[in-house]
Amino acid sequence: QVQLVESGGGLVQAGNSLRLSCAASGGTFDNYAMSWFRQAPGKDREYVAGISSYSFTTYADSVKGRFTISRDNTKKVVYLEMNSLKPEDTAVYYCAAGRVFVKVASQYDYWGQGTQVTVSS
Repeated sequence: QVQLVESGGGLVQAGNSLRLSCAASGGTFDNYAMSWFRQAPGKDREYVAGISSYSFTTYADSVKGRFTISRDNTKKVVYLEMNSLKPEDTAVYYCAAGRVFVKVASQYDYWGQGTQVTVSS
């Protein structure tokens, strides 16, 4: 029922910033927990950041202090502002929506197609 479309990925040099957007359609967006996951080639999908329906946020230790997640319930968009990017941040970034606020990918009901983020040194 919920469709998610990520955008904003691309190639950026280390130290620069990038903002990812996830546009949602369908469902009651404001009631969903929204999270960002990422997956690098040959690696498992890992949790990056999440924001609850009431805007409580949590971050993976690897991005804490550099990334900021936010949501605009009117526009049905969730953002991931990524600052001080590192080559280690290179991955496909996925937006996910779920009924519960958790960090495990299997607990999310809806996923976007993903957007590639490549950080060069």
